[in-house]
Amino acid sequence: MNATLAAVALSLVSAAAYAAAAVAQARLAGRTAPGTGTLRLLGRGAWWCAVGMNAGGALLHVAALKYGPLTLVQPLGALTLVAAVPLGARAAGRRVTLTEWRGTLLTLLGLGALLLTAGGAAPHETLSLPEALAVGAGTMALVAGLSRPGARPGLRHAAASGITSGVASALTQTLTVAATDHTGPLLSPRLVVVAVLVSAFAMGGLLLSQTAYRGGLGAPLAVVTLANPVAAAAIGLALLGERFQGGPAGLVPALFGTAAAVRGVILLSRAQAQTAPAVAGAPPAAASRVVISSPRPVRREQRRRVGAGRH
Repeated sequence: MNATLAAVALSLVSAAAYAAAAVAQARLAGRTAPGTGTLRLLGRGAWWCAVGMNAGGALLHVAALKYGPLTLVQPLGALTLVAAVPLGARAAGRRVTLTEWRGTLLTLLGLGALLLTAGGAAPHETLSLPEALAVGAGTMALVAGLSRPGARPGLRHAAASGITSGVASALTQTLTVAATDHTGPLLSPRLVVVAVLVSAFAMGGLLLSQTAYRGGLGAPLAVVTLANPVAAAAIGLALLGERFQGGPAGLVPALFGTAAAVRGVILLSRAQAQTAPAVAGAPPAAASRVVISSPRPVRREQRRRVGAGRH
């Protein structure tokens, strides 16, 4: 098996693990009060189950980055959304809708077109220490702006999660290539800083996605899926010397693939946004609030009638 096929195979399994983790996080978010802090999440088995699946997906993703460039591996992350469709439908006890199948097909066609233009050579370039620090500082500033309090925090937190995960992947590639190529000491200042940034962005992306999934699985996961490869590919093209195959002519299938994938993600997000409350368990919570709040008005009305009868 050559490097490209190995990267694709590892990315496919990684996407399946990430999809299962996303469904688990969405179900947990639906059963969690909006004000629940991180410490309470740490005491829940469902949270650690999602963390374990994310960790498994991350390890497979790291292995894929050893064999393929960011422009090849990151677009395959969109398969997380495709895999989440049947998993989410099964968790909700329903069938996959026609709109979801159309979105899945368009996403796969778009990914196929993008893979034709992605660079197929194994990565060799790495980020220098100043470049890694600049990427880390820029990412922190951008995430701070996206996660500020305001309207519709779900989609903004999803964008921040996708960006931090994409940047973590780019930094992980530097860590993996430098460690396996033996180009320097493993405890050099550069690799230590990169490892700290990877850990911080990976955990930050996980917590941001947990916040984003409180509004449902479909739209937030679609935003995460799109923001992740965009952030990683930007770093790969700007700083790691990665290029699309075919030169200027290769932009045509790349644009076609991007348009098809975006349209597919939009269809999937619309379909999943309609079914996300059922997956997350929102209706039972809403029903319980109605049952709890209904007795008080009845008792007050009864008291008024008793008082009127006495007069």
